[in-house]
Amino acid sequence: MARSQVLIALAITLLAVIAFADDVVVLTPENFDDEVGQDRYALVEFFAPWCGHCQRLAPDYERLASSFKNTETVLIAKVDCTEFEDLCTKYDVTGYPTIHWFPKGSLQSKKYEGKKTAEDLADFVNAEADTNVKLAFVPSHVVVLTSETFDEVVLDETKDVLVEFYAPWCGHCKKFAPIYEKVASVFKLDKDIVIANVDVDQHKDLSEKYGVKKIPTVKFFSKENKEGELYEGEREIDDVIEFVNEKCGTSRDSEGQLTSEAGVIESLEELVKEFGTAENDEKKKILTKIEDEVSKLTGRAAGYGKVYVKAAKSIIKKGASYTKNEIERIDDMLEKSISPEKADEFIIKKNILSTFSS
Repeated sequence: MARSQVLIALAITLLAVIAFADDVVVLTPENFDDEVGQDRYALVEFFAPWCGHCQRLAPDYERLASSFKNTETVLIAKVDCTEFEDLCTKYDVTGYPTIHWFPKGSLQSKKYEGKKTAEDLADFVNAEADTNVKLAFVPSHVVVLTSETFDEVVLDETKDVLVEFYAPWCGHCKKFAPIYEKVASVFKLDKDIVIANVDVDQHKDLSEKYGVKKIPTVKFFSKENKEGELYEGEREIDDVIEFVNEKCGTSRDSEGQLTSEAGVIESLEELVKEFGTAENDEKKKILTKIEDEVSKLTGRAAGYGKVYVKAAKSIIKKGASYTKNEIERIDDMLEKSISPEKADEFIIKKNILSTFSS
């Protein structure tokens, strides 16, 4: 396949990713009664983020929500039971995931007892709500590789690439598939990270070249090492995400959100502490040391380092109140409707500014 075809395929995937958002309504004790029990039916999943069954259900449940998002008479929602234990206790939730159906105008529910697939859930909702909604196509965030495209994508030295070698008939592969899809969704905004897979039945040459003896086999091809490093961790969402975060220098949780550690550089910690307690003239000397350390950074960390330098210069110029005022401004911006990419940028800046105020 020509380079232009590869780029077009990747561009289409990226556009599909941007177009798709999580359409599942997040419920809390504050908004539960306003969303449920009103003039529409509600399907509510009570879940825990650490639950493997919940993680496997997530792509199907999101697909269901995407399908029904324009149906005014149906709400597809979820409650995190690790955050809102009392709410889950109220509805007798003793295991995860538990799914309840709420009729119109009622907070009295019945438990869903069917299979937890997008197809079965859609059939249930259509029957109960007297609708005829077809399941939406949900674009995959996993890049599909072939013998023709493998080298162009995987050997790109500007990309960190995680590759699953799988076969369609493999039971373990089928079980891993929704988890792997979720991993791809988590890192969809990181343009230098590619989550990909290759069908070894169709492309035996690749399995032989990379020594694949069993399936699924997952290998990581970093920007620096294109020989491929075998992933030997558990095939669970948190384990795979932790691996990618560690290898790529990212800091995302299982929902794809940046954590409070995102952008924070450990090697600058002591200098930032010194900077915080120093007088203004001394701050300028420490700024020079920070700039020297930043100049040694590479990759993603080099970009974060520039934010440190800019923050330090702003503090010197505008005074100690700059940090507090800027964090408040960022918090206000995060409350507004902004793009996910811009939100990431603000969160990283806020995390770095917080190191100067701690």
